Amino acid sequence: MKPVHFLYFFLVLVSCKNDASKLTKITAKTIAIDSSIAPSTKIVRLIAPYKEKLIGEMETVLSYTPKAITKKSVGMQSALGNLMADMCFEMSAALFAEKTNAEIDFAMFNNGGLRANIAAGAVTKEEAFKLMPFENELVVVKLSAKKVVALVQYFIANKKAHPLSKNIGLRIKATEFQLHINGKKFDTNKTYNVLTSDYLLEGGDKMDFFKNPEKITRLDYKVRAAVLHYFEKVDTLKTAIDTRVILE
Repeated sequence: MKPVHFLYFFLVLVSCKNDASKLTKITAKTIAIDSSIAPSTKIVRLIAPYKEKLIGEMETVLSYTPKAITKKSVGMQSALGNLMADMCFEMSAALFAEKTNAEIDFAMFNNGGLRANIAAGAVTKEEAFKLMPFENELVVVKLSAKKVVALVQYFIANKKAHPLSKNIGLRIKATEFQLHINGKKFDTNKTYNVLTSDYLLEGGDKMDFFKNPEKITRLDYKVRAAVLHYFEKVDTLKTAIDTRVILE
């Protein structure tokens, strides 16, 4: 194991009568920490109960899946990506409606944000943390039709199974596309409410079309929380490659 170095700074202050303390010197010392340092028995005993409690919580079974759910790409979709987009949409729809009296049109996330597959069998709390280890929050952005076109063009050019919710019907032929949203033909005169993460809102993964939307609604709801709540809500996880993206 390579040593990890921590840098500590010590401030030396000189005090004089009727004068404020002044910084006169800064010194630094580097301490290498590696496997040669023996753990403190006292500290190990201190944290043991908390460690056991945490392990117990992470092993709590929330749901079940009869087969592994992976991010393997099939026709620019993945079973895991479809699940992620759909469950975040489902868990966020009521929150958004309560805040705005409007509806989310569809959801889009990034393939790179899916950090782990879900193994077949019992789905534990730990699975949610592995799938989404980040503190990203859900946001809804109101996009112009022009930005939605940019979103679709990015999706096509990127050639990755970025998670799209089932509200989308996207038929792709080379660089051309036909788009339906919630069963209706894409309207170039409308704006659309798109659910995504605050990371992508800032242009993460080069998704610049999310930047500077017409409106931002922050749900104060973490992506991981939506995943956990969905796992708790659903007895058996169901997802599949479907017709939301069709390649011709």
